[in-house]
Amino acid sequence: MNLHVLLQSLPFIQLPEENMEITGISNNHQKVKNGHLFICIKGFTFDGHEFAKDAVENGAVAILAEKPLSLNVPVLIVKDTKKAMAILADTFYDHPTQKLHLIGITGTNGKTTTSHLIDAIFRDAEQLTGLIGTVHIKIGNKILETKNTTPDSLELQKVFHEMVEEHVETATMEVSSHALVQGRVNGCDYDVAVFTNLSQDHLDYHRTMEEYKRAKSLLFSKLGNTYLTEHPKYAVLNVDDQVTELFAAETSAHVVTYGIQKPADFQADFISYHSDGVSFRLLSPEGERDIRLPLAGEFNVYNALAAIATAYVSQIPFDIIIQSIEQAKGVPGRFELVDGGQNFTVIVDYAHTPDGLENVLKTIQQFANKRVFCVVGCGGDRDRSKRPLMAQIACKWATDPIFTSDNPRNEDPQTILEDMKKGVVGSQFQIVPDRKEAIKRAIDLAEEGDVVLVAGKGHETYQIIGDKVHDFDDRLVSLNAIKGK
Repeated sequence: MNLHVLLQSLPFIQLPEENMEITGISNNHQKVKNGHLFICIKGFTFDGHEFAKDAVENGAVAILAEKPLSLNVPVLIVKDTKKAMAILADTFYDHPTQKLHLIGITGTNGKTTTSHLIDAIFRDAEQLTGLIGTVHIKIGNKILETKNTTPDSLELQKVFHEMVEEHVETATMEVSSHALVQGRVNGCDYDVAVFTNLSQDHLDYHRTMEEYKRAKSLLFSKLGNTYLTEHPKYAVLNVDDQVTELFAAETSAHVVTYGIQKPADFQADFISYHSDGVSFRLLSPEGERDIRLPLAGEFNVYNALAAIATAYVSQIPFDIIIQSIEQAKGVPGRFELVDGGQNFTVIVDYAHTPDGLENVLKTIQQFANKRVFCVVGCGGDRDRSKRPLMAQIACKWATDPIFTSDNPRNEDPQTILEDMKKGVVGSQFQIVPDRKEAIKRAIDLAEEGDVVLVAGKGHETYQIIGDKVHDFDDRLVSLNAIKGK
């Protein structure tokens, strides 16, 4: 794309006399190729301005920066390169989200499962779909790895462009609070925004629950301020969560509600829980339906209701929606059973927040007849205030809690465990700092009819200790421990 044409999307920027063809945009000097525009981004651990010279040496023909730089290529100055990057990415990739039916999901827990349920419904409706989230990025039938729940704006618009090129019709994405605050989703034209729930998490970043709540609300304000009959916008909100009232006030979009406790557009009642799923009666604009969901727990009823409501406002035929939900498959690392032929139950789950852990343990209580082992830790360099809460919940709902390491990162694992212990003085629990040994301990102690929950990492296939990333998969470690027993 011609540089002057690209820059027209940034008001008041001074165009350079020299014009050239821009073959790509990069914010990583190591990925710069000939003809690229390099954008200097100030990060938490580095400043892109320091690598502008390297970018030029690698082929950058122009630099976007927040301050003057002495280089032999045009340096374009803007106040905020992160915001400008989102605008330029959207322009460079020809506004891809305007050509997709885009669904964004935010909330503390349930984003991944809800997004996969929604994606499955649209695939069952014979649409080609895209998916962006914690587990992976999917473009049609192609699977890509992902590092963040929500990629930065440059990578995000590139992925959406590839979806358009592959004729994807509907894209569903998890939208993290970090992404909303940092402007990673600026430029995304959402058609439906979904809220799952809000509970304590990420306070190391947001500092207060009020700020965390405000961050989540940004998704609903991004639905725009117009009403087009041929292109309606919807906010799909969990009516049982107290912050829904705020989010409904934040958006101009049509509000559709779902829930269990309070009357809602899509409501579940007469709920019956089983070890292998849930049955309930669905109340909806299409009348009543009896549903058999092959996913366990009340939290999955909420996830299913959110998916049903989202598909319904997206004009998917109701019979297809119900049929898809009743054939739902679990998401990797979300209440995933590990079966090595043992006579007790082993479950691996991503639960890494107090609310998430409590939801999973409550679900286990609905079918557990004997002891419940809970192997759980807390991440290092993250919100310390939730550590004693995680410990309290483990001790309240499990008969045999075992505290261990999660991803300690640059913290001493023993310090993290001491923080957890502060919340459960006088309670019965074990401490096994080595995660592999902790899982093995629980499985060695488990007897017929017991349940072992390995919580916190779910689908992750690594453990971060210091600055090193080690291969570690709770599911594989658990399976090996079962076989060893």
